[in-house]
Amino acid sequence: MRTQHIQEGFALETQEGLIFTVKGLVHPPDAVIAYLRYVPDPQADREREGVRYRRVYHFDEQVRILEARFPAYLFFDPVLGTQLQGVPRARIRRIYDPRCKLAELRRRGPGDEAEEATLRFAELLHRTAGVPAACLGISGSILLGLHTPTSDLDLVVYGTEAGRKVYRALGHLLDDPSSEVTRLDEQGLRALHAVHAADTGVPLADFIRLQARKVNEGRYRGREYFMRFVKDVAEIGEKYGERRYTPLRPARIRARVTDDSEAIFTPCRYGIEEVRFLVGEQVPDLREIVSYRGRFCEQARAGEKIIAQGELEKVTLQNGATYHRLIVGGRRDDYLISQC
Repeated sequence: MRTQHIQEGFALETQEGLIFTVKGLVHPPDAVIAYLRYVPDPQADREREGVRYRRVYHFDEQVRILEARFPAYLFFDPVLGTQLQGVPRARIRRIYDPRCKLAELRRRGPGDEAEEATLRFAELLHRTAGVPAACLGISGSILLGLHTPTSDLDLVVYGTEAGRKVYRALGHLLDDPSSEVTRLDEQGLRALHAVHAADTGVPLADFIRLQARKVNEGRYRGREYFMRFVKDVAEIGEKYGERRYTPLRPARIRARVTDDSEAIFTPCRYGIEEVRFLVGEQVPDLREIVSYRGRFCEQARAGEKIIAQGELEKVTLQNGATYHRLIVGGRRDDYLISQC
């Protein structure tokens, strides 16, 4: 099975029927970094092809299940310097490609209202953004055929240029009073925060203020959507092992954002200056904040002052040079808040 192009937005099914969602663009040669999302469970409420599945929402529960029953999907990665969830390539039974799923829906037509809404939304973005249809894909539960009648719409755009075009098109649609694409109202934002409350350190007032200006989450025809922008693997300029990452300790900082050019993508990156440490031992060369979590995309803009809490990491380049970055989103109390 060809597995070298697996990337963010994909899903993997294992030999035991576990379903993982892929994280990031750089992976070890013999495994894919991914997080457990669904486990077979006869008592669960989602069913596909005669098998019932339970969705596993929280990281701690994912790890407990894997430690107790499937330890082969936990491994220490020497490049990232930490234990990860992931699927050995030899144990992959099925690959779910978001672009293939959208192409499938175009060929056969939607089978229910959720699939129809997803297909129409993708066609709207294809048309208004002027990007090739092959740049768009469907992720989330609809990709897996495990959606419910009320499932959200999860779409992916692959490629930097296509991502920026769709981002601009979404902004125009959200600002158009006649559009079927709308922003979440305060009630919707409160509900969204409640979903993330156990897994985010962002206070409600800041969450509403910052979320209200984003385009990656909203509603299409009344159904909530989440849009993920992902660079192509060939665009990132990094291969596994070319850089090494050493997790150090928790830190909380204040800083000014100098570069938001990768803020819309997953993973997202913010260049920073004028760093002041509020918690944790200071380092002189902390130059960026990175998150692999979609909720931290579009969280701050160039020129804005931010406060952030996460894990300090040392990055070692091939030539031996080093610098530091802050990883946000790996722990429950992490946050990134623009103080605009």
